[in-house]
Amino acid sequence: MIVVAVIVIAFVYLSQVYADVLWYQQLGFLEVFVTENLSRIVLFVVAFLIMAGAVYFSLRIAFHSRPIYAPDSAIQDNLNRYQAQLEPIRRLLMLGIPVVLGAFAGTAASSQWQEVLLFLNRVPFGKSDPEFELDYGFYMFTLPFLSFVTGFLISVVIISAIATVLTHYLYGGIRLEEKGLFTTKAARVQIAVVASLFLVLQGVNYWLDRYDTLLNQGTWAGALYTDVNAVIPTKAILAVAAVIVAVLFVASAFIGRWRLPLIGTAMLIITALLAGGIYPAIVQRFQVRPSELSLEDEYIDRNIDLTREAYGLDQVEVEAYNPEAVPQAGALGDDGETTANIRLLDPNLVSDAFSQLQQFRQYYQFPETLNVDRYEIDGEVQDAVIAVRELDTNGVPEGWVNEHAFYTHGYGVVAAAGSTVEPDGRPSFLQSGIPSTGVLGDESTYEPRIYFGEDSPEYSVVGAPEGQAPAEIDRPQNENSEDESRTTFDGDGGPDVGNAFNRLVYALKFQSTDLLLSNQVNSASQILYDRDPVERVRKLAPYLTLDGNSYPAIVDGRVKWIIDGYTTSANFPYSTQQELESATQDSQTAEGLATALPAEQVNYIRNAVKATVDAYDGSVDLYAWDDQDPVLKSWQNVYPSSLKPYSEMSADLMAHVRYPEDLFKVQRELLARYHVTSTDEFYNNSEAWNVPADPEESADGAATTAATDRQPPFYLTLQMPNQDEAAFSLTTPYIPFVPPGQTPRNVLYGFLAANGDAGTGEDGVKSENYGRLTLLDSSGQDSVVGPGQAQNLFNSDTTVSQELNLLRQGASEVINGNLLTLPIGGGIAYVQPVYVQSSGSSSFPVLRRVLVSFGDNVGFAPTLDEALDQVFGGDSGATTGDSENVGETPEDPAAPPAEEGGEGATPTPTPTPSAGGTAGTDDPAADLRTALNDANTAIQDGNAALAAGDFAAYGEAQERLQDALQRALDAEERVSASTGQ
Repeated sequence: MIVVAVIVIAFVYLSQVYADVLWYQQLGFLEVFVTENLSRIVLFVVAFLIMAGAVYFSLRIAFHSRPIYAPDSAIQDNLNRYQAQLEPIRRLLMLGIPVVLGAFAGTAASSQWQEVLLFLNRVPFGKSDPEFELDYGFYMFTLPFLSFVTGFLISVVIISAIATVLTHYLYGGIRLEEKGLFTTKAARVQIAVVASLFLVLQGVNYWLDRYDTLLNQGTWAGALYTDVNAVIPTKAILAVAAVIVAVLFVASAFIGRWRLPLIGTAMLIITALLAGGIYPAIVQRFQVRPSELSLEDEYIDRNIDLTREAYGLDQVEVEAYNPEAVPQAGALGDDGETTANIRLLDPNLVSDAFSQLQQFRQYYQFPETLNVDRYEIDGEVQDAVIAVRELDTNGVPEGWVNEHAFYTHGYGVVAAAGSTVEPDGRPSFLQSGIPSTGVLGDESTYEPRIYFGEDSPEYSVVGAPEGQAPAEIDRPQNENSEDESRTTFDGDGGPDVGNAFNRLVYALKFQSTDLLLSNQVNSASQILYDRDPVERVRKLAPYLTLDGNSYPAIVDGRVKWIIDGYTTSANFPYSTQQELESATQDSQTAEGLATALPAEQVNYIRNAVKATVDAYDGSVDLYAWDDQDPVLKSWQNVYPSSLKPYSEMSADLMAHVRYPEDLFKVQRELLARYHVTSTDEFYNNSEAWNVPADPEESADGAATTAATDRQPPFYLTLQMPNQDEAAFSLTTPYIPFVPPGQTPRNVLYGFLAANGDAGTGEDGVKSENYGRLTLLDSSGQDSVVGPGQAQNLFNSDTTVSQELNLLRQGASEVINGNLLTLPIGGGIAYVQPVYVQSSGSSSFPVLRRVLVSFGDNVGFAPTLDEALDQVFGGDSGATTGDSENVGETPEDPAAPPAEEGGEGATPTPTPTPSAGGTAGTDDPAADLRTALNDANTAIQDGNAALAAGDFAAYGEAQERLQDALQRALDAEERVSASTGQ
């Protein structure tokens, strides 16, 4: 039974290894699996042999050198009894103890496989640190490896010393007598050798500590005045002293005199306390602190320069920007590309609209937060909010066949224009419907099926022999059809489960007898699993830190998930460390709408890899994006066939690459302080900035800027001042720094934009402007309105408040969209879409108004075009994406459409121009009363329908309510205009 149990356990374990081999092999990344596991095994074996061998020989030597005739004593009698009890299992213990300790050591050592591989395959940086003039690669690759080896060997020596002392004591080699401690010569020699080894290793440790000072994280990172002038010299002295004392121990073991090494040890300990702690503290307190700036000046400069280099901030282009406070008519005439792409559709708010308008079946879903990308449409590049229609297994009828064989994939890309909406406030879809159609393509030009996504099932069994009827539910035949079409997966997406052995392996892996027995598994079946794009890439590139946000794009006729990968390190000299989790937190991660990076301390980061995952077949491509990064080059030496050069990227893929969000968050956090390059100002912290709190979360803008409060960065197509053309950019504002817990001064001090346009229209050619960081510095102007103040202006404006109150009629909810900061018109403008969502389970936010501010001027209108005109003297000069919506009133969705000019057609009333640009009668006050009466009637009808459970009638009443509210707002604007308010 024991043999059978061992065989079963071994088979289950090896079957999981075999499953992993099949998975990696199918993707073409078997070298990743083999290299990692072979490295772990080799390290385990080496560490096991060293630890087990050292402990075994320590025990063996101590036992065989035991005294045969030990003097009698009460203590010795007790030890003799212990010896008698241990004797039957002595051989087992002398083998078992080293094996157990070796296993622990091997397991610990195997976890360091990345450090070892980087050291063995290291590539130099070609730049040296300012203190020891060693290549940066020494600190990044060599020092971590040497520290690991030294630490491991010290632990081996310490454990061997413990084993030696205990064995000698147990068998009489060390005895406590009335005259003192007695040791045999064999015990003295063995203990002296072990002690000398420990001291030599400690000397090496002291020597390496000199270099570790460049990685210190104090007030400023790196080796400062005290380190350079007190710590580093004393560490060198201690290293030499430790080696000298080690020699004394070896010599004393043979001459039998211990006084000299014991005195040396005592002196070494005293020196370590004095030189390693007290002396540097005295230097710091009495020499450095009274003249800190003058003495630390050189080292602060090192910290500034190397921190900026480590985080890619050394190439930031800083421009002084003195924003105009008073808007001038026509001022936006030169900002046409920016204003045409101002994004009104908030990707964090419109998921419900996508779901209500484009889901079509209960087994589909959209993510809570959508993504922002750009596409070329009719020769113009436009920002788009995009998502894929993924499978929702919660909407699938229960049963193994349904969950794993019939419902296997989502369907289609849905995209909406970012800068405009329909006249009724709904998204203006560029790509939608079933079958998938739109300006981005259809089923004849791209593959719409989504087998791999962020919410895919745990596993699906797909594929069938040629000629067999399709079994997988594909999609509804059309948007209104109750019937589903079926399909068969015909790609190479997962390991083969067509044979009995592979089925058994995966039945064990997923603990499913259905997988083993179901007749839905056939000779051509494949099993698709590990389908989340980020997790998929993480398994194939374990050396990368991955961005928390993957996004889909239609690329070369396929839906591709694009993921950014970072190489990171905490060992760059003189660079300030950041915790990735804290640096990437903001209001969106706090609400669960985005994912922060893991809690890892780093002081070096590069966007080294762009990865793609095919949404249909799951194939993964890793492109070496930053091919100048020595860390990535080292990993390329480890995995020579896993990464492709970015020159193999298609022009279409290049066009959808964007600047990574998490890297930008880390950089903006550092740049808030490290935009300062003057030592005096940096030392005084007089020019430090903060990322502002999210005004959407804090209406008065007075909340503290804790990590979870920060405003997230936004993707915008933006033409920065003094730049020739617009670029798809990632942006963030800055406000003055205040200590945590205090109310910030919400004036704008800076604006940072990262150019995210990589495409040039050519395959494998990267734009030279990609990744360019431009910082507008307006800190010299202490009255520029910041995001919090802009939100406050919106909330306190009388006209805005009145109209928002009207929008809230009938239990409707007013929702502020993302507040965008824009350097346009020679100043700073803020744009915020305002959504209204009625009550009811099927409601969704619709865009009703747009808020704009410039200086202290506020505009509030149904369209961005009107709102800008209100702010800029009646004519902003801007071209906006929603300019064609001006003057249009949404039709009553409940009214049946009439054929133009046909029988029963309702004649269109002649519109009367009004201040708001909305058609109406000659009596706006009467229009307002009528609209409010209609709204009241709609509320009553809706409540009655809801009480009766008639959801169709309730929905119709809600649509009439929205129409009545819109007419009331339009009439109220005309009343205000006619009275001069």
